[in-house]
Amino acid sequence: MGKFCPSRETRGHAKTSMCSRRNNECKKMRGGTCAVDCSTRGCSVCCKSSWNQLQDLCRLAKLSCPALGISKRNLYDFEVEYLCDYKKIREQEYYLVKWRGYPDSESTWEPRQNLKCVRILKQFHKDLERELLRRHQRSKPPRHLDPSLANYLVQKAKQRRALRRWEQELNAKRSHLGRITVENEVDLDGPPRAFVYINEYRVGEGITLNQVAVGCECQDCLWAPAGGCCPGASLHKFAYNDQGQVRLRAGLPIYECNSRCRCGYDCPNRVVQKGIRYDLCIFRTDDGRGWGVRTLEKIRKNSFVMEYVGEIITSEEAERRGQIYDRQGATYLFDLDYVEDVYTVDAAYYGNISHFVNHSCDPNLQVYNVFIDNLDERLPRIAFFATRTIRAGEELTFDYNMQVDPVDMESTRMDSNFGLAGLPGSPKKRVRIECKCGTESCRKYLF
Repeated sequence: MGKFCPSRETRGHAKTSMCSRRNNECKKMRGGTCAVDCSTRGCSVCCKSSWNQLQDLCRLAKLSCPALGISKRNLYDFEVEYLCDYKKIREQEYYLVKWRGYPDSESTWEPRQNLKCVRILKQFHKDLERELLRRHQRSKPPRHLDPSLANYLVQKAKQRRALRRWEQELNAKRSHLGRITVENEVDLDGPPRAFVYINEYRVGEGITLNQVAVGCECQDCLWAPAGGCCPGASLHKFAYNDQGQVRLRAGLPIYECNSRCRCGYDCPNRVVQKGIRYDLCIFRTDDGRGWGVRTLEKIRKNSFVMEYVGEIITSEEAERRGQIYDRQGATYLFDLDYVEDVYTVDAAYYGNISHFVNHSCDPNLQVYNVFIDNLDERLPRIAFFATRTIRAGEELTFDYNMQVDPVDMESTRMDSNFGLAGLPGSPKKRVRIECKCGTESCRKYLF
């Protein structure tokens, strides 16, 4: 946010009248108590007010408050929420300012030299230039903005604030190391209205995840595994090298060490359970594919990237929901058909960042079935690993209809049911959906 230091004369009357209204509202609210003693003038503040709201109330009442960091030096520093309009008069630039804590009716035109909000100013002109180019107009700002252009800039500013709040919510909810950023430079769409971020499976009604009863006794799970460690106990191979990269071919299951194991957090057989470790960005695509996900860091080949997380439901419930999703053109149902098609992961409402990963016929992510604290082969965890080195800034994708050659598979279960190839079958297949991945190997349809 930017700050502005107006004179006492330019803002004094508006501040006084609004302060009286707010103080009266605070006193009328039930249970309202003065959260902070603002000098001796009796400013009554609702106890549910945020820190910023309390500061605004102090400035409105012209009260210093050391507890809130409001002193005579910064008492008249008002914060710019966003810029609404622009005009140029005799080479002097003016901006219509929406002040934080004030209604739109209190917005004022201010000369540029009075504004200290460098970041907001830069973003305003960046948005203005981009929209002028989109409208095939000159990129240099005109002396006056037409109402439709000014309205667009206001909507864009409000959208950025909404996306920033959503970004903060996502990062507050994540339990993984990797940060999440949100970006939309394409349209005015804001955060999805019906999406709840979760970090692990949400178990649906009538489904139980049984916890593993035993763990390994290894001193060193990679170099000195006792009895083959957890993979060996299930007659499978150790999945990772000493860099945490998967070394199994696609289609083979991964068995990680669990909560019962003797080894610690740094065990090389604990990779997926540590969660996302890369900084990722949810961004709006410019080719009609909605939201997508790009990596902000280089990802090495065969490295774990993320899990596909959602609500575990029965296949019967998935069929019912699928009819609804078909009408919406959505594909969030992922079959857990490693051994049999009994359960499905629905990431439409509950999910993590994988909810926004798009399809590609030439993907850079590969799916693996992973077992950690639950060894029920009908309920694997779904993990994405990089098929190649992925550059920073590159979009992450997986094939919604991936197939694995069943020849020479080591799992007898997969050999006997090679149509499933030991992998989740992809989101439910009901209607032919046109593919928009744009790769040279595009199959033209998702399913």
